[in-house]
Amino acid sequence: GYLAALLLASSYIAIGLFLSSRTDNQLVALIGTAFVCGLFQAIGSPVVTDLFGATTGDLLRQFGAGSRFESIERGVVDFRDLIYYTSLTVFFLALNIVSLDSKRWSKGAHLRSHRLNGRVSLALVGLNLLALNLLLAPVSAARLDLTQYNEYSLSDVTRNLLADLGEPLLIRGYFSEDSHPALAPLVPRIKDSLREYQLAADGRLELEFVDPLTDPEMEREANQIHGIRPSPLQVTDRGGVSLVNVYFDLLIAYGDQTASLNFSELIDVVDTPLGVEVRLRNLEYDLTSAIQRVVYGFQSLEAILAALEQPAQLTLYQSSATMPEWMAEVSQTIVDVAQEIADANPDKVSFALVDMSAGDVAITEEELLERYQIQPVATSFFAAETFYLHLVIEAGADIQVIYPGGELSQAEIRSAIESSLKRSSSGFLKVVGLWTPPPAGADQFGRQMPSLQQYSILEDSLRENYELRRVTLEEGQLATDIDVLILLAPHGLTDNQRYALDQYIMRGGSVIAAAGHYRLGIDPYLGTLKLDVNENGIEEMLQSYGIDVGDSVVMDLQNAPFPVQVQRDVGDMVVSEIQAINYPFFADVRADKLDADNPVVNSLQLLTMSWASPVTVDETLLPDAQVSTLIRSSDNAWETTNTNPEPDLQTYPDFGFPIGDPLESIPLAVAVEASFESYFRDKPSPFETAEAAEVDEPAAGDEERATEPIGLIERSPDNTRIIVLGSAEFVNDTVYQISASFGGDRFLSNLQLIANAVDWFTEDVSLASIRSRGSTARILPPIHETAQNQWVLINYAVAIIGLVLIAVIWQMQRRAEQPIQLIAPAGADIALSPDETVSTDEPADAGKGGA
Repeated sequence: GYLAALLLASSYIAIGLFLSSRTDNQLVALIGTAFVCGLFQAIGSPVVTDLFGATTGDLLRQFGAGSRFESIERGVVDFRDLIYYTSLTVFFLALNIVSLDSKRWSKGAHLRSHRLNGRVSLALVGLNLLALNLLLAPVSAARLDLTQYNEYSLSDVTRNLLADLGEPLLIRGYFSEDSHPALAPLVPRIKDSLREYQLAADGRLELEFVDPLTDPEMEREANQIHGIRPSPLQVTDRGGVSLVNVYFDLLIAYGDQTASLNFSELIDVVDTPLGVEVRLRNLEYDLTSAIQRVVYGFQSLEAILAALEQPAQLTLYQSSATMPEWMAEVSQTIVDVAQEIADANPDKVSFALVDMSAGDVAITEEELLERYQIQPVATSFFAAETFYLHLVIEAGADIQVIYPGGELSQAEIRSAIESSLKRSSSGFLKVVGLWTPPPAGADQFGRQMPSLQQYSILEDSLRENYELRRVTLEEGQLATDIDVLILLAPHGLTDNQRYALDQYIMRGGSVIAAAGHYRLGIDPYLGTLKLDVNENGIEEMLQSYGIDVGDSVVMDLQNAPFPVQVQRDVGDMVVSEIQAINYPFFADVRADKLDADNPVVNSLQLLTMSWASPVTVDETLLPDAQVSTLIRSSDNAWETTNTNPEPDLQTYPDFGFPIGDPLESIPLAVAVEASFESYFRDKPSPFETAEAAEVDEPAAGDEERATEPIGLIERSPDNTRIIVLGSAEFVNDTVYQISASFGGDRFLSNLQLIANAVDWFTEDVSLASIRSRGSTARILPPIHETAQNQWVLINYAVAIIGLVLIAVIWQMQRRAEQPIQLIAPAGADIALSPDETVSTDEPADAGKGGA
């Protein structure tokens, strides 16, 4: 901002000097300077550019001093802006020089050539400066990004992604010439950024810009093939209110994969004291994530193997002597699929079959347990015999294990192998499973109960970067290709569902459990908010793993606002109005309470944990675990069992609730990497009852036979990861609506937390480094009211002391000044001393007479 102000001031001073040289009247010079400077300021402003199309408006912005000022003010020093202001300064200084010099020119013919040379030189200076600006107009890479997080420069993540492109990438921008006035200024910035992408791709990126409204064939392709359609937007101008159909979309195509971004996915609308401001949300993250999505989605098995740094070794450990007969077909299918993959890619894959029943096995059961954390599985719940049927995939130092499970077809086994290979390399679309609470049932009168357990915004956010699948866990097992499982407010689970979750973890699956003790609900009689206990959830299971979710709610003096309806007396009337109050249930967590060493949270500036429960780890159960306390409350938090979320402002006017004791920092989320023991190890399996009760055998002619249950996996691998969050409401749609009324930055950070966690699980944290760039406001550190008053007093004191110092220094300088020695008038014999004065009362010739 200071550099921009300096450059703008130099240009305006040069303009003022020139106009001052053209008149002796100071007022005329001032008015002329203000007019010319205002002209340069207005030429690129929306007041003028909105009168023209996108192309003409962009050209006018290139000539506007104000638009150039905004470019530097945002933190980017563009070489073109420096040249622009330098050109203005040099040109008007040249005008000033010629103007002053022309005052010495006579009108005679003998100085005609001198006058002509001066004017020609001035014209050449102006034309050369104009040519220089036009020549540099397309050069967008010559700039210096001075923002804290380099928000306007391509990150290494983007450059590496573009450098690894194996096929041509197409990015096509659909922009209407007659656009909305708020969107038109953003188009040049998008085009400049896309040209940077094109340069970084080194010829592998094809860039196109089209206006579908002027190209019917291109519009038909956009509508029918890519699903891109114009957005009707309301425009208010001097002619009234009208609707305009606007294209403001980006298409990204790679192979047979495509993705599109419309204006709602690219911009943020922010309310400011000066009105509504439309700005780009986080252009690099939106573009890079879309490119990653299409690139990772266009991958074959050959591409997966080519991405491996070292050849993969597939080893099937089985026990042919004790294996159930109905598992023999599964074993043979695994052998066939693995051998087929190895034969097709001999340089990248090798396959081996190890029969643990044979006597000359090169590896023992103890070595299998120590090296791969795999144990034999019971043939059934009532049998003492065990067997191995574990496919181990080794790619360098990375080890993946596919455990036995049900009737696996060739397609399922191939998918499981490919998913394991993808986890061993980077550059592939990850699969995220999502469990959300089922819809609320009907009340006693048969009416559908309203439910606040909606998470559609989080789902849409996850779909932008991952393949999202809804799961129910009701079948007692999860698909083998799910990389990460997310549980939101788990409650009302059956034993089958808990068993599926437990065995997924025992197989080394990664889980994000937003599992607070309470969830948000509605009182059916009063229609007000209430907190319901998450009964039949996973708290007991987590406790067996060594992770404890408390049965209380955390309240914090450092909190986010909450809108409530309050009654206010106005004379003889009572007025109801909505006010934002301090709400201790919304813990405001800043960066100093986030784990700076964990990539899940170290790029975030703030979070809001709503109705969160404390989360702790029992280190006696997990002595060798790697534990990270991701989120902690402020030091002024306490726990309560009060489940009434409605504040009582009459009794407690400051916070609406009584302040508890003691006040301390409370952990709200943890990440644990360890080997966990199965929750069902010493408990009857939910399948035992079903198996014992089953008396009828399937008919001989049935094409499908019942899948027999597999024995329990008792312990997970050492690198199994679990993240437990003390709240699911912090990503709830209802909470988003509340947050949006005060600005949605807090909720966006909550969504970024979940995405960062998925990346951490899949060991692909590259996007996390740019996910939060420019997407959230820079929040100032919270200051208590006492500290605020202190700073106000300090500001006043500094200002008053400064004025006093200036007055004292001025007085001291005035007293220290020596009077100027006056020189005697012409003809005087002596010089006047500093104390003598010349009398003006005597006649002017009195001195002559005396002489």
